[in-house]
Amino acid sequence: MSIYLLPVVCIVAACVSLLYSCARMGTPDGGLYDETPPKIVKTSPKNAAVNEHPKKIVLEFDEIVKLDNSQSVVVSPPQLEQPNVEAYGRKVTVELIDTLKPNTTYTIDFGNSISDNNEGNPFGDYAFTFSTGEVIDTFQVSGNVLDASNLEPIKDILVGLYSVDDDDSFDDSTFYRKPFERISHTDGSGHFVIKGLNKDTKYRIFALKDADQDYRFSQKSEMVAFTPELISSFSKPDIRPDTVWHDSIHYDSIVYKPFTHFYPDNITLLAFTEDGQSRQFLKSERPELRKFSFFFTAPHDSLPVIHGLNFNADDAFVIDANEGRDTINYWIRDSLIFNMDTLSMTFDYWQTDSMGVLQPMTSDTLALVSKVSYDKVQKEIREKQEEWVKQYKKEHRAEIRDKRKELKEQGVKVTSDSMLITIPPMPETCMEMQLSNSSSLAPDRNIDFTFPEPLDSIDYSKIQFRIKKDSLFYPAKYLFKPVEHKKLTYRFYAEWKPDSTFELVLDTGAFVSIYGKRSENLKRVIKVKPVETFASLKINMRGVDSSVVVQLLNGSDKVVKTTKPDNGAAYFYFVNPGAYFVRAFLDLNGNGKWDTGEYLAHRQAEPMYYMPKQLPLKANWDTEETWAPTEKERTLQKPEKITKQKPDKEKKIKNRNADKLAEWAKRKKK
Repeated sequence: MSIYLLPVVCIVAACVSLLYSCARMGTPDGGLYDETPPKIVKTSPKNAAVNEHPKKIVLEFDEIVKLDNSQSVVVSPPQLEQPNVEAYGRKVTVELIDTLKPNTTYTIDFGNSISDNNEGNPFGDYAFTFSTGEVIDTFQVSGNVLDASNLEPIKDILVGLYSVDDDDSFDDSTFYRKPFERISHTDGSGHFVIKGLNKDTKYRIFALKDADQDYRFSQKSEMVAFTPELISSFSKPDIRPDTVWHDSIHYDSIVYKPFTHFYPDNITLLAFTEDGQSRQFLKSERPELRKFSFFFTAPHDSLPVIHGLNFNADDAFVIDANEGRDTINYWIRDSLIFNMDTLSMTFDYWQTDSMGVLQPMTSDTLALVSKVSYDKVQKEIREKQEEWVKQYKKEHRAEIRDKRKELKEQGVKVTSDSMLITIPPMPETCMEMQLSNSSSLAPDRNIDFTFPEPLDSIDYSKIQFRIKKDSLFYPAKYLFKPVEHKKLTYRFYAEWKPDSTFELVLDTGAFVSIYGKRSENLKRVIKVKPVETFASLKINMRGVDSSVVVQLLNGSDKVVKTTKPDNGAAYFYFVNPGAYFVRAFLDLNGNGKWDTGEYLAHRQAEPMYYMPKQLPLKANWDTEETWAPTEKERTLQKPEKITKQKPDKEKKIKNRNADKLAEWAKRKKK
């Protein structure tokens, strides 16, 4: 070989070798995944340093990292000026804007928000600490926050502490006046951990849905939880299991690792929103000529008093208000008033002032303009009339033709259509109504009638109600009454005998609205289901007093039936077969409904409990259960199937390399 060819051969060989090497690295399987979490190589200042007053904290890692959610980083004590938290390259920085307090342990809790940039391997639950004084406080407490009304875990609610001196200098106003001293936030399970506590200090603990981010209870609309007990942190040595995984499905072993266990770790806070929220006039609307509505931000016992400026408001309305009277519909009786496109008025009402006190108030002049004008309504009436005339003439063409021919033969000149045909009035437009449960009925249910507008009169002579015996129908007794707080809904009560057939006949005009509209005729056959198509449930209650109210729930956590126990047993009859759940609350004030709490009155919300399992109820089957509501911690009570707030997805290394290595081993054997 020529010496001149040697360099060329060497270059070709080198290229082939390089290509082969690259081909091996770029096989279809690819290389192994990066399963190594990032590691901290340096921090400034040092973690757990004392006598430090940094304005900027820097964490430096051995690889590029990312911060999944900077909002989840919690700085304690809380910062009124929110710190700037950023991740770029291999660094995570926290810039503190507030002035640091003397002799205080600061905790920057990153949780699981830091991971590597490529594979998302979590750095792990991490908190950085430093102290502006000589001592680092390292103790902590933990627990859960639940919604007092339904035991749902509450995510992202603030949990905070105030230190209490030996002389118990803490008073109720502290929660209103001072920001929390130490804080944490709950995760998707409602769980919280507050770190950086002094083991020799006693604390008061609160939860707060902090709407204005001032770290104190400043608005009644903020959800709140409290407990009067003082807490203090202590620790014990403990061990916990740690699973060593073989692959993503199988594990090799369980290793028990020692750790310091901090207590208390089972604090349960039950959060509620107080009654008596700030009441303001929200808005008004007039969707049609005959009706307008007022909306308020909170309930009140009294209705507004309206003063008409271009009409007389005395006895001018039928008022339809909900139970809290924060949504009020006004149906205008007089056509001379409702045909006005604009109604001018003022009204007296109760409103919360800047000091949080309800005060009487008179509104500014309010001009309510209908979304549908009087002219438009009249135009629609004319168009309907014209369409009716056109259609009637079309249907009677032969009659018109014959009449025209007859008049022509008589020598009579036709000067108008009225000479050929008499157009009758338009057919009456009847008032529509909706009936619930009106074809197949449970024996303990009734029928609701819902009308589109308020009723003026009911003609009971036009209502016929009968029960079928053998092959004939016989008159049956009934009761027809308005439903409280629902002006447009009436309930039809009767003795609904199981496995029976009833007939309800309504003649035209049985119901007449305040605008003269009559209901149309209706005939409905109502079949009441036999007893054997239903399930029944008996629950023997243990450990609760006579104030308990028990509720049967469907799979959406909605109340299906409510009952008071009789001699310690709660009975549910005529239950449609299916899967159900049970909850109970203590009706401490005896008003028949669950009531919220009040912080200043030191009153907790009425206790709520859930039976921690699903009940499959079968047709023609009696199910009996025994339940002690207070026996199990409330954090463990609500069944997962009806818990809407699900835990956050756990971040962990995916162990995909074990699967890949196993696959490579299989290929090698082949």
